[in-house]
Amino acid sequence: MGHGHDHSHSVSATGADVPEALDLSIPESELSPGDSSRRRFLLGAGLLGAGAAASVLAQPGAAAAAGLRHTHDAAGGGTAKGGFRWLAGDHHIHTQYSSDAQYRVLDQASKGHAYGLDWLAITDHGSVTHAKIGVDKVNPDILRTRKELPELLTFQGLEWNIPAAEHATVFVHPGRHEVDVLKQFENAYDGSMLPATNTNAQNEAMAIAGIQFLGEQVRKRKVDGALFFANHPARRGIDSPHEIRNWRDADPTVAVGFEGAPGHQAAGIPAPNGRGGARGYYDNNPSAASFAGYPLESYRTWGGFDWMTATVGGLWDSLLAEGKAWWITVNSDSHVNYLDQTERGPGSDFNTNGKYNDPVYNGSINTQAGDFWPGYYGRTNVGASSFSYKSVMDGLRAGRVWVDHGRLIKNLDARVRVTGDRRSSTGTPLGGVLQVKRGTSTELVLEIDLQDIPNWAGFIPALKRVDVIVGTVTGPVADKDVYTTPNTRVVKSFEISQAGGKVTISYPLGRLDKPFYLRVRGTDGNRTQPGLLGTAVDPYGPQLDVAGSADPWGDLWFYTNPIWVLPR
Repeated sequence: MGHGHDHSHSVSATGADVPEALDLSIPESELSPGDSSRRRFLLGAGLLGAGAAASVLAQPGAAAAAGLRHTHDAAGGGTAKGGFRWLAGDHHIHTQYSSDAQYRVLDQASKGHAYGLDWLAITDHGSVTHAKIGVDKVNPDILRTRKELPELLTFQGLEWNIPAAEHATVFVHPGRHEVDVLKQFENAYDGSMLPATNTNAQNEAMAIAGIQFLGEQVRKRKVDGALFFANHPARRGIDSPHEIRNWRDADPTVAVGFEGAPGHQAAGIPAPNGRGGARGYYDNNPSAASFAGYPLESYRTWGGFDWMTATVGGLWDSLLAEGKAWWITVNSDSHVNYLDQTERGPGSDFNTNGKYNDPVYNGSINTQAGDFWPGYYGRTNVGASSFSYKSVMDGLRAGRVWVDHGRLIKNLDARVRVTGDRRSSTGTPLGGVLQVKRGTSTELVLEIDLQDIPNWAGFIPALKRVDVIVGTVTGPVADKDVYTTPNTRVVKSFEISQAGGKVTISYPLGRLDKPFYLRVRGTDGNRTQPGLLGTAVDPYGPQLDVAGSADPWGDLWFYTNPIWVLPR
């Protein structure tokens, strides 16, 4: 069925070298008429020049460096599709080195691998104790895990207390300076380490400085890569739109996205089998520190996803409409896991030792825990060129990522190509930017491998609907606290009736007249409602989750990251 209507839109550019039209060092008098016209168009749209520094549309060369110019290598772990190895992972996991968690690194890693993950990041909470003790002491455990589980890529990171804001995953490429860089970063920029007398403006500036510090460590070759993802961004309403934009603009090679869905999904399992709470622990109300403009609905999840991602035409879309490369992930945020039968080791002294003693079996089944083991419920699937730490980081940085809950689907490949170009190697993948002549017809080609094996809850999920979401690229905003964009909507929905096998969808995007982006989502169809911005924008969106009645297994979605299309 088709909900909404077909659209003619437009989207953005890629290439190994910066086209002359985008190289402002070349005088306009030296450009061809076509390049001159294109430059005037981009300048007029705010996609080139001052203010466009963090736009993939203004920097196709930077986009290519981030992974758009790719090679394919079938070696390594993961699942092959579309010329990539799709490596499932989780970048938000806690261990006994966090004051509110309990497991060994090897516990989380071995369970994560058993539940299908190819990579993960250990991200214990930044704190005075962690900065002094934990960041050093966890490293030997990570090194041991890398040795014991070579088939799993295990990153060291931390969960940063962003000054003036919420939390974020920060992790770096393995190497001899990984501990030093993380320790310097945490001691200098973690919110727990800053003076209580700091003003909000001072703390916001420190957050920007921290992201820039990470970028400098990469440029100085202390580490081969560093990434930042804001965690559970709408949970308390304190990640304001302008802060998110400022993080991205501080260094777009480091600050690349946020969690599209929080962890703690088991918290929604209804009583008496679970705690009967809110998915993601999203059960808060505005505080004095919250951004006043956010609606009350933003403090709840929608189909398990954060309001910033779940709202079509909302905050995430407002960033994409600027041309900002900003990606979504999903994770476990595992601290203490549902149905586990262990507890912290006796005699633990966290403040002195920076860790809890190894967990011990207690024979009691924990139905009140809010977390799942890594890989058990949520996956961040990264299109990598090989099975390596660098390839995972490159894929994340490039936005070659799709996410799902409950193993809703097995795999997917989404591409935008010139209409009728059926060569198997053509098309621009997720996170990419397609550059075509104005007036050229383009199309989305989507191939989905439907699920045919049970998930970890014991049933085979059934995909029932796929939505195509398209938005016009309007360029940088004047007000950095804007969290909506007017021209993004669901343009087409496809009902899926088959079980198992492969579904291929082609959707015509019309003749290109102005820049646009698109993204895709899918659902089991169990719980839907019109989106917050109305039925004309999103007629069958995710439903607002109600604490006590939010079984995560009965409401499954997948989301892709965007693809842009731009007139050449």
